[in-house]
Amino acid sequence: MIAVAGEALIDLVPGEPGALSALTPSRGGGPYNTAVALGRLGAAPAFLSRISTDAFGQSLMAGLREAGVDVSPVQRGPEPTTLALASVGEEGSARYTFYVEGTADRLFRRPERLPEGLRALCFGTCSLALEPGASAYEQVLRRASARGLFTMLDPNIRQGLIPDPGAYRARFRSWLADTTLLKLSEEDAEWLGGTPEEWLAAGPEAVVVTRGAGGLDVLGRWGRCEVPAVPVRVVDTIGAGDTVNAALLHRLSAQGVLAPGSLGELGAERWRDVLGYAARAAALTCSRAGAQPPTAREMETGEEPEYGPSPADPA
Repeated sequence: MIAVAGEALIDLVPGEPGALSALTPSRGGGPYNTAVALGRLGAAPAFLSRISTDAFGQSLMAGLREAGVDVSPVQRGPEPTTLALASVGEEGSARYTFYVEGTADRLFRRPERLPEGLRALCFGTCSLALEPGASAYEQVLRRASARGLFTMLDPNIRQGLIPDPGAYRARFRSWLADTTLLKLSEEDAEWLGGTPEEWLAAGPEAVVVTRGAGGLDVLGRWGRCEVPAVPVRVVDTIGAGDTVNAALLHRLSAQGVLAPGSLGELGAERWRDVLGYAARAAALTCSRAGAQPPTAREMETGEEPEYGPSPADPA
């Protein structure tokens, strides 16, 4: 089993430019999108989070179940759901303003035990930046690493939620010793102020960097390789990086290397297959509005089903 740990929230996406544009609520959050993407790809993942019992929270739970995600590890609480106000630029890139005070996902508590049959655990985004939940998620990361599980980290920086950048950067470096695979965007890498070579030396077995239209590359102790992006008409990039997370984990699992110490077995040819799969998945996500990751059928046949928006109203 692959599990994803982190926040689930509601994205509020404007229908058109303008401060008073009507907002469409949709399910989101980096870890949430990653879990849904894994489910659509056929990975049968689990989700570790705290989700509100309000109407938005009910919809988030419904979306997980629809994607085949195991929700038994999810904690529930009466606190409101986190909201993220999205703005989409002309090139399709998204920026967010968050409403997080007193919300459910910030109050995540370290579980007594991890799910049975767990092989890999993925972390990132707001959940590792907002206390008190951040410390609880960090403890889960360290416990998983100590148990010999494969761990993946996607910092997915949200600068507006980080009051002390220096302290966060130091904390990020402390996570690397417990990280098997580090994946981050080119923008995150620039903000963090390090290099893939430095991060690789601190613990991870591989570092994947996504570069938007510039494709993806990976650095391991065996060397480096890269793949180009898949050309696509970009509607928006919401959820694209989260889809990459899921696609990497799913493809590495198919390669039989989802265990600490095994990424070194992959040479450039097998990494190109893994990165190429992730690039195709991300392109499909970018080709439609909102975080709508592809299904296993789409990845196999290229057929695209019709997706509506991921609604916030419980269905």
